[in-house]
Amino acid sequence: MKNIAKITLYQYRNYSSASFAFPQLVTCITGPNGSGKTNLLDAIYYLCYTKSYFSAYQQNSVQNGAEGFRVTGVFRNNEEQATISCKWVGGKKEVFRNEVEYEKVTDHIGAFSAVMIAPDDTELINEHSELRRKWVDGILGQADRQYLEKLIRYQKILQQRNAWLKMQAFRVSENTNELEYYDSCLAEDAQYIYERRAHFLTEFLPLLSDYYHRLSGGSEPIQVTYISDLSQKPLLTWLQQQLQYDLRYQRTLKGIHKDDWEFMLNGLSLKHFGSQGQKKSFLFALKLAQYAWLTRVQGHLPILLLDDIFEKLDQTRMEALLRIITGPGFGQVILTDTHAERIRAAFGSDSEIGFVSLG
Repeated sequence: MKNIAKITLYQYRNYSSASFAFPQLVTCITGPNGSGKTNLLDAIYYLCYTKSYFSAYQQNSVQNGAEGFRVTGVFRNNEEQATISCKWVGGKKEVFRNEVEYEKVTDHIGAFSAVMIAPDDTELINEHSELRRKWVDGILGQADRQYLEKLIRYQKILQQRNAWLKMQAFRVSENTNELEYYDSCLAEDAQYIYERRAHFLTEFLPLLSDYYHRLSGGSEPIQVTYISDLSQKPLLTWLQQQLQYDLRYQRTLKGIHKDDWEFMLNGLSLKHFGSQGQKKSFLFALKLAQYAWLTRVQGHLPILLLDDIFEKLDQTRMEALLRIITGPGFGQVILTDTHAERIRAAFGSDSEIGFVSLG
């Protein structure tokens, strides 16, 4: 079990300078809206993944008027201890472990894990495919360094190929060596990524189904369909056959960057036909299955971060969730709520819960 014991924030979002300790296995961060509860959770997530859960832009994590930020956390794994420090100043990110800087930021990914559940996460079900790809890539990138490296290279080569396609609109070149190189690289990386995504689903689906039925109390059959161009033919074949269309639209139309996952209940699309209750249960099941899969693959329990979830769940689902996360197979839990009394009542008077009060 890898827990966070202490965190220090400097110029991170609404925090000028602050430190917090987490001695208990379950900690609730309380305070009024706008006091920084979510930002504190996000800082913990940042220490694990060197990025914000809520924003793709590093600048958005800097306190207003400041030029950068620093977040430092002390993690414990049984008797071992590690201090992680993430600094972002003037567009440059630096990550340190025990005061030694990583050569590459990606070398830190997978060392510590966290799973966040936040109110807007239903976008994972309701919105476009890019969110689902990023979610799956985020999971697999933690467990498979080769996957992460191939994904980064694929995205870089894809940008170069698209730039080449755009150039053909202004200056047609008969030299196809550059294009052939791009196609070869994309095809090689895409095949590995496709196979890992497909294998992941076979391991993930039983976990998802189990947690959904435990949360909802229902028995609706769950299906997740992995939609990929590569299920029909290799990417190199697609790229060669589709070249005239790629040139017309000036971008690469086929590839693993178009993959998607369709969530279904009772044979119907959850996105289009699911009730709000079904979507909430499914979302929480997705995140709990993510937690269980990472635990199995990485060999340690991630930190579970729950942001303002009790405002969004009915009593039955809340009780089912609490039974799960306080039972076997779960470790440190850090959550936010506006009311400490509600948390005490939800967990029970016998539970040892730590509280961090803001505002």
